[in-house]
Amino acid sequence: MREALQRIQELLDSGTPFVVVTLVDEKGSTPQDAGSRMLVINSGRHWGTVGGGRVEAKALNVAAEFLNESNPTHQTRLVHWSLNKDVGMTCGGAVTLFFERHHAHPWTIVIYGAGHVAQVLIPLLLTLDCRVVCLDSREEWLGQLPASPKLEVRHEPDLPATVESFPETAFVLLMTQGHATDGPILQRFLERGGQVFLGAIGSRAKGATIRKELAESGLSEAQISGFYCPLGLSLGTNHPQEIAISITAQLLHERDRQFGIIHTRNSLPEVV
Repeated sequence: MREALQRIQELLDSGTPFVVVTLVDEKGSTPQDAGSRMLVINSGRHWGTVGGGRVEAKALNVAAEFLNESNPTHQTRLVHWSLNKDVGMTCGGAVTLFFERHHAHPWTIVIYGAGHVAQVLIPLLLTLDCRVVCLDSREEWLGQLPASPKLEVRHEPDLPATVESFPETAFVLLMTQGHATDGPILQRFLERGGQVFLGAIGSRAKGATIRKELAESGLSEAQISGFYCPLGLSLGTNHPQEIAISITAQLLHERDRQFGIIHTRNSLPEVV
């Protein structure tokens, strides 16, 4: 058990996509006892065994399919196999296997700017199941961010030139030194289009100014509607800690909305 937990922690810390396969129940004649574990990464079996032979080969195939499945709302799977009927073995036993997926399709959040709000927001986001990338032209601000295998820190003198390096599935937050530096990055993202979430920090007045300038630059109304400003749900004060909480809440709301996750808790406040 200790070695299994150590190996799992190593994979979690490294951000490696993997599946934990656990034999949770066995009946009759089976090749392994309940409680055995196997860790599977993209290249195949990484550690452990759930029985070897055909049952393990089938488990490896299921784990590989699970790693490549794009639905991020289902991170576990339970299967019941008759070793004779489902696996093709001569023994008449049965097994129940639990598949638990980690880091397979990480939720990526890209933050332009490592200033005061980002310094509070990023440690909060790192407590979630996500990967964070922070870019800034100021090395001294990047140097204040916490070290984490889930955080990629990038010193980039030309921030707008980095837009094409991120997929449309990334959630993108613009919070650099101000409108003059946020604007060119925002325009690049809007011209490219298709970003699942794009937002710029600032007041309603800043948002109105940005939209006016984008319209004057030739962007269509549909393109201009593709971002949020201000960022965050309409709650809390203007202290960086409370802004960070309101932004995190909005990100979780948007993530769950896109993936069709429905909660039974209280209704959300209006996003403005």
